[in-house]
Amino acid sequence: MVEPETSAPILAVHDLKTYFHQDEGIVRAVDGASFEVHAGRTLGIVGESGCGKSVTARSILQIVERPGRIVAGSILLELERDGTRQTIDLAQLDPASREMRAIRGRDIALVFQEPMTSLSAYYTVSNQIVETIRLHSALDKRAARRRAIELLTMVGIPQPERRIDEYPFQLSGGLRQRVMIAMALAAEPRVLIADEPTTALDVTTQAQILDLLRHLQRERGLAVILITHDMGVIAEMADDVVVMYLGRAVEFGPVDRIFHDPKHPYTRALLRSIPSILAKPRDRLAAIAGSIPHPYERPSGCPFHPRCPDFMPGRCDAAMPAMVPSGDRSAVGCFLYS
Repeated sequence: MVEPETSAPILAVHDLKTYFHQDEGIVRAVDGASFEVHAGRTLGIVGESGCGKSVTARSILQIVERPGRIVAGSILLELERDGTRQTIDLAQLDPASREMRAIRGRDIALVFQEPMTSLSAYYTVSNQIVETIRLHSALDKRAARRRAIELLTMVGIPQPERRIDEYPFQLSGGLRQRVMIAMALAAEPRVLIADEPTTALDVTTQAQILDLLRHLQRERGLAVILITHDMGVIAEMADDVVVMYLGRAVEFGPVDRIFHDPKHPYTRALLRSIPSILAKPRDRLAAIAGSIPHPYERPSGCPFHPRCPDFMPGRCDAAMPAMVPSGDRSAVGCFLYS
């Protein structure tokens, strides 16, 4: 693993809240997420489906679909422009502003979960990568095409001179995901967000994509945010981990500490649910009791208390626990430690 980072973070998210105001009520998709991302390190964001991981990524890039919007918090990004550094709060920018559009791709890039729905079926790979390159540079079409071939070579696509003129439906799932990564790296961003980049792929291709991300990070010093529900991927790829539940960050810390000394009951439950090679045949997997509450019926107090084995009546259901330090570069939001 990379040694602990002591410099200022490239990206710092503080108490981010993204709500969807609908006729039936308010969906608090992200309800108090805080974390930092450093150069050359991978931050893993983990949790069950519906815990707000993908909305957090979209909030950083200001691409949350309506009626969702950021209602509170800050997203501080360190920018480098003309040799000078400045810090800007992305949460305060207009999503449609020229400044925000310039940041997408150039400073922060996103690799979507399903490449077939993210790539256009009507345009060739060349059309889509060249457009991305020219959007953030002054290259002409010929130079941009050469750059696109270089990117396809870099992400391990065989015969890039031929593949570049194919359509996405002519490529395998693994090759489409590599094309998405090539597009994300086209403008040489400093932060790469990978939203479930291996979900739809077979195990062998998953390993290849993860190896590719790790190689690109070492080569370019990228800060990576890896969003997944797979604790095995987190163990292999992440330096730091944020555990999310119902839109809130409930625990944060270095990956070794999270796996060997988890503090929050939800983190412990996630780790218990991982299949073990030492398990006996036909042994049932450990499951987390209950299910995620309906978005319109959030429980009072700690959102995990209806499913928590350590639930304390009159306390856990009465107030929201604050995040408290739980060790070196670690914090947990639980009344067991406050």
